[in-house]
Amino acid sequence: MKRKFKNKKIINIKKLMSLIIIIITIYFMLGIIFNGKIINLKDLLFDTALKEVIKEDSIINSALDINITTPENLVYSLMNKVVDKKDIMKVSSDDYFDYDNSESDYVEDTTKIDTKNPIVYIYNSHQLEAYNMEYSYDYSVKPNVLIASYILKEKLYDRGIPSIVETNNIKKYLNDNNLKYNYSYVASRHFIELMLKKESSIKYLIDIHRDSAKKNKTFTKINNKNYARIMFVVGLDHKNYEPNLKLATDLNNMVDSIYPGLSRGISKKTGKGVNGIYNQDMSPNSMLIEVGGVDNTIEEVNNTMDALSEILSNYIKERENGK
Repeated sequence: MKRKFKNKKIINIKKLMSLIIIIITIYFMLGIIFNGKIINLKDLLFDTALKEVIKEDSIINSALDINITTPENLVYSLMNKVVDKKDIMKVSSDDYFDYDNSESDYVEDTTKIDTKNPIVYIYNSHQLEAYNMEYSYDYSVKPNVLIASYILKEKLYDRGIPSIVETNNIKKYLNDNNLKYNYSYVASRHFIELMLKKESSIKYLIDIHRDSAKKNKTFTKINNKNYARIMFVVGLDHKNYEPNLKLATDLNNMVDSIYPGLSRGISKKTGKGVNGIYNQDMSPNSMLIEVGGVDNTIEEVNNTMDALSEILSNYIKERENGK
């Protein structure tokens, strides 16, 4: 009798675990979004009919005390991070593309700064990367990297550095050319080419992104002020990467000296399974900066842009003055 009971218990546990796997699969397939928060597997299952069984079985209860990411972040990681150099390929020129009338309606530039002879070109290869919206619902605001770009533009302007933000719709370009999401760098490359022809004064290119990392990696407090941490990304898979690497190194050192802990360092990308270029072959002064992660608030991003604008303006002024 004792052996039969033991075997029966093993069978029940196997059935339970199979049911758990089914629940997790359905969870990801349906794409349930929990506002970007990490979901505890045990908490998720406690909301099901299994809650009493789980609570009473100490072994299962302990085994399930783990965290899983949300479908939103899983999809982001798959589409945004796992890209190859082939995704930077040049597509056919789009002379038909209506540049002036393709402006993104994701957010509006409320600064209304009329920039003449811009030195800095700010763009977002992934325009819809969003920040934590938990504290923004009441104002119908959807904070994303495009808003972050406008903030940086305004702060650079206040420091005497004229800048321009790319507002043309990346998603529209992809749809018009029948391209998937991981070809976003092809779209941004197209707009970079057009902008450099249009504004000959541009010397610096900044691609602002948001990381998929959680807040324990993307948040810091400096002098009782909350910041979204930054990281410089440099592609090494093109022959002219060294000036971009030096630029990232110089800026990173400046950040460390003035705002210690704000930077997560420099991520050097090369090899199979990564982009390795990120359009940085187009300029020796090209930057890709990850600003914060999925859990950072727009207030933290704003503080970071204040610090970043200080670093960038000081660096640019020193270079332009030949110091």
